Amino acid sequence: MEGAGLFIGTCGYSYEEWRDAFYPKDLPKQGFLRFYSLIFPFVELDFSWYKMPNPRTLEMLANQTTPGFLFSVKAHRSLTHEPSDEWQRDAETFLEAVYPLHNRRKLAGILIQLPYHFSYTAENRKYLAELCKILESVPLVVEFRNSQWYLPRVYEELSSRSITLAMIDRPDLEGLPPETSIMTTRTVYYRLHGRNSQQWWNGDVTSRYDYEYSEKELKEKARIIHALKSKADRIFVAFNNHARGNAPSNAKLLMNLLKKLEI
Repeated sequence: MEGAGLFIGTCGYSYEEWRDAFYPKDLPKQGFLRFYSLIFPFVELDFSWYKMPNPRTLEMLANQTTPGFLFSVKAHRSLTHEPSDEWQRDAETFLEAVYPLHNRRKLAGILIQLPYHFSYTAENRKYLAELCKILESVPLVVEFRNSQWYLPRVYEELSSRSITLAMIDRPDLEGLPPETSIMTTRTVYYRLHGRNSQQWWNGDVTSRYDYEYSEKELKEKARIIHALKSKADRIFVAFNNHARGNAPSNAKLLMNLLKKLEI
């Protein structure tokens, strides 16, 4: 993509249900990431939210991928959803874990995905500022799930700290962030969660994102991304609709649609 580096991938890669839909049926699971990296240029690691990563694991994953392949790493839940009195120590541990990727120039960034209940309060603003300060030596992306944060003063603060505000596609539900193309850095980080409004509040981590984008919907996304290319240095698009193998299918379709726009 002329004007910006384009990286399209998925949120997570190690789903067994992707066999046949994406991975060959007989491919050993330890071969998933290598196969994935031959198709897509980046992946958003999701396991790091559930289990604190360690440097050795991330170094091992980096060794399995092709040259130029990038990772974004989702911040552990102890930093976003369930912070304890020792969250500063957890942040330092997390930062240490991602340095093998950063040192090898394979780190797209740390994704700080904040829950809906993380509302716009003085206490939460202070916490987020302190967390970002600890992690400032690596690229950061912040995703708000609460619309209260969508304010000019927040954009200005993120921009002053060189922190990317994630763009998101989500169900049209009250309280969720608006769909915007606001850029706080020269990086675009676009997460597509699907539009399953019936399961968003009550579903689990699979049913909430059980959605397949139509070609018409992805043509709209392709036009948006194409329009952003002159404003950005790098554009990351991560499909989070992982149920039933929809994410890799939609990611490949979007890649093809963007190629057509370049012709």
